[in-house]
Amino acid sequence: MAVKRLGPAGALVALLLCCLQACAAEDEGWQLYRTRYIDGGRVLDTGNRGVSHSEGQGWGMLLAEANGDRQTFDRLWNWTHRHLQRPDAALFSWRYDPTASPPVQDANNATDGDLLIAWALLRAAQRWDAADYRNESAKIRQAIAERLVREYAGLSVLLPGLQGFEQGDHLILNPSYLVMPAIRAFAALEPQAVWQRLLDDSRTLLDRARFGPYRLPPDWLALQADGTLRPAAAWPARFGFDAVRVPLYLAWDGSPPGSAQLRPFAEFWSCCEKPHAWVDLRSGELSPYPASTGVRAIATLIGEGSPPIALPEKVENEDYYSMSLLMLARLAQRQSR
Repeated sequence: MAVKRLGPAGALVALLLCCLQACAAEDEGWQLYRTRYIDGGRVLDTGNRGVSHSEGQGWGMLLAEANGDRQTFDRLWNWTHRHLQRPDAALFSWRYDPTASPPVQDANNATDGDLLIAWALLRAAQRWDAADYRNESAKIRQAIAERLVREYAGLSVLLPGLQGFEQGDHLILNPSYLVMPAIRAFAALEPQAVWQRLLDDSRTLLDRARFGPYRLPPDWLALQADGTLRPAAAWPARFGFDAVRVPLYLAWDGSPPGSAQLRPFAEFWSCCEKPHAWVDLRSGELSPYPASTGVRAIATLIGEGSPPIALPEKVENEDYYSMSLLMLARLAQRQSR
């Protein structure tokens, strides 16, 4: 088949169309997010004295890739690699405090951050055909598979970190660390690896780990050797700050509004005039303050017939966590339509 060569005018039109497509794909909030929450290559937790987390670095990289911003992506990745990557494994220390000496006081990883970084690198490799991103993602995935995926109580589960979560007769798990769309992407790429089993068993775990009158998962979960589940004793038995990410990742992974997986979250957030930030899964006590803008964005994402998720009128009123959840919900909504 003959290939039509474009003249100067045709080439200009093609370039303009390409630019329009790129602009249309960019979230209008990305520049606001980048300006307010990213300093060079570091994502700032503005609600926590400006520290940084591997989770935030992964979220920032995902948002940069989704918005076609390779310059910011490279800054984020280079900073993350330089300051957080552990010397003994392709995993990342979970917290960086610029006021401490050294800034990384705890070398332990947070597995959701590792998953997010590996997924962002994989997406960037596919977008920009970059072999170095692809290779780095593969190293991280291998480290997660070898050191953080466990067979326990008949399930394939994900440890939240290298140290501190294997407690003899039970494991401590964090349901919000199950970044389901990332695990699905890895399973599609490596069908013979651990990912498909982890994906299937993670959905089973999330279906079973429901407590209290609203049937919601806790922020932290204990899995006994006999398969019994309960809220982990060392944390409040709440669906709260962490677990609000569970419906975000389920929806992003394809669970439709109104599905059995998402209905309990939607019912909880629709129970009152203003959604609550948390609920105690034992007593039913509700938070005395409302959910953040970011959490309300997730509630919109999982609602049936949900409208496009709007940006807040005043971004300066939103801390890093709220704004990150909102931007991720907007991205999940955009990619599912």
